[in-house]
Amino acid sequence: MPRKPFQTCSESYYHLSARCNNGDWFDQPLEIVWDTMSRYLHFLHFAFGVRIKSFVLMANHFHLIARFPEGNISAAMLYFMRETSKAIAKQDQRINHVYGGRFFRSRITNDHHLSHVYKYVYRNPVEAGVVTRAEDYRFSTLNGVLGRAHLLIPLECDVYLFTYGPWPALHWLNHQPEDSARLCIKRALKHPLFRIAEPRSKRTPHPLETYLY
Repeated sequence: MPRKPFQTCSESYYHLSARCNNGDWFDQPLEIVWDTMSRYLHFLHFAFGVRIKSFVLMANHFHLIARFPEGNISAAMLYFMRETSKAIAKQDQRINHVYGGRFFRSRITNDHHLSHVYKYVYRNPVEAGVVTRAEDYRFSTLNGVLGRAHLLIPLECDVYLFTYGPWPALHWLNHQPEDSARLCIKRALKHPLFRIAEPRSKRTPHPLETYLY
């Protein structure tokens, strides 16, 4: 049965991700993959009107937080994945697809949930044991927005980093969350609509609905 058409909410942010075939690593060095994806994200901003909040490239997948004011999430992401797949495969002289399937998406409906996802995305390299501080990871827009590297990807103004200065967000990002909280956010991102699990007692909200993990 074909997948039902997906209706985009133009006012919401989305967490989007995709993995390589069979969970394998990209065959090209991450420097090359990062440059390729940066160029196409730059194109998405201007050609599709995509508003990008953050992007992190890992060894076998990527995380993207973005808005799609023109309601074209499917067209924009299918273009991005098709063209980056072709470019990366061409560099590696391959004919196979780079990605293992379609992209995953989760709609984020409020600012509190967005804060959770923002931290989850930027802490991915830390949780994977690649770096000890989120801002030290090279293939992350956080590294670029802090002026540590040239950033081709156009980003929306980062209210977390630049509104409440000086840099309190870095202390928050680098604060190790409890495993249970991190796993709860990870599970919530598997739903088309970001949803934190209900507590056993429905009389009180889940703790993550009231505090930042």
